[in-house]
Amino acid sequence: MSNQKQQKPTLTGQRFKTRKRDEKERFDPTQFQESIVQGLNQTGTDLEALAKFLDSSGAKLNYRRYAETLFDILVAGGMLAPGGALSDDMTLTNFCLFTAPEDFKTMKAYAQVFNKLIRRYKYLEKGFEEEIKKLLLFLKGFTESERNKLAMLTGILLANGSLSASILSSLFNDNLVKDGVSPAFAVKLFKTWINEKDINSVAASLRKVGMDNRLMELFPVNKRSHDHFSKYFTDAGLKELSDFARNQQSLGARKELQKELQEQMSQGVSFKEIIVYGKEEMKKSGISEQMMTGIMWTSVMSLVEWNKKEELVAEQAIKQLKQHSPLLKAFTTQGMSELTLLLRVQEYCYDNIHFMKAFQKIVLLLYKVDVLSEEAVLKWYTEAHLAKGKSVFLEQMKKFVEWLKNAEEESESEEETD
Repeated sequence: MSNQKQQKPTLTGQRFKTRKRDEKERFDPTQFQESIVQGLNQTGTDLEALAKFLDSSGAKLNYRRYAETLFDILVAGGMLAPGGALSDDMTLTNFCLFTAPEDFKTMKAYAQVFNKLIRRYKYLEKGFEEEIKKLLLFLKGFTESERNKLAMLTGILLANGSLSASILSSLFNDNLVKDGVSPAFAVKLFKTWINEKDINSVAASLRKVGMDNRLMELFPVNKRSHDHFSKYFTDAGLKELSDFARNQQSLGARKELQKELQEQMSQGVSFKEIIVYGKEEMKKSGISEQMMTGIMWTSVMSLVEWNKKEELVAEQAIKQLKQHSPLLKAFTTQGMSELTLLLRVQEYCYDNIHFMKAFQKIVLLLYKVDVLSEEAVLKWYTEAHLAKGKSVFLEQMKKFVEWLKNAEEESESEEETD
């Protein structure tokens, strides 16, 4: 018997080398670039023909591997080097976004090209977002006209949901902010976006990705004030965006105030001190009494871990509100504030299912401790209530309201007799 070990088979030979060569040719970036550029040169300014070319080419060309190359050519006419300059080691095309006419109609047509392409090849979604983020970082390398076209295209794509507002984070780049490129680009972008949708839609998209409180970062730190932001965008014809940012500032201040009030209450700070602090903050932050009423209600109700049983949660609520009624009373000196409180109570009881049966008991307590007046209760009952849980809450309040009306009539008849 031979003591020599048998050699194991190895993957060598001509067949393996051929595969390697075939694979290299198949994934040749130069060939891909030339195919896309040739297609654009043939379709020219006919964007419908371009969309059809891109649709059919996806079956033959590797869009998945060369997504960045594809989008660079469609936008800039060739591959972009770091900083935004066109790479000169490949054939360029004169038919792309940057060479197109600078008008809204053309940009909308280009947006349709990208929409169709991404709908057809869903895997390009992420690559396209990454491309837009990169292009925004390269803004200084583009001409003013190229930036305007990109801003309009981005605004349209944000409006139709093809892009997430998270791409705006690229505009907070220090170099873009310092040179004033970011706010100028943002003006064109937001004008297009709001024109396509409205400020409420824009606000919802910004909130969804946490961008609603970051718009101030479009400016350098020494100019990062609400007054500067407001003047800049109002002067540029974007008062809606300015008002939105101011509302966000107010919302942020209200959240901080609520957090601080809860902290003071949990630490046992006297009601007198809390009331003084609350009134000072109202003046400082321009918070109305109606807003303060809502903040105080939320702060008081957030202090307790509520029982899950309906019969016990009502007792808990009465005890908590009776104890903290001086705080609520201090910020319900106006009829509108009382009505605001009633609406907040209604909303709270509707949103927290265990409180549904406690509504009448809470209102009755607040009436007894002089936080709510009969006028406010009657106005809420007859015309000012919310739709949330309306039938349940009106039924709960029916007997009490009848009692209030009877008491009012008796009081009026006594006055007439006197």
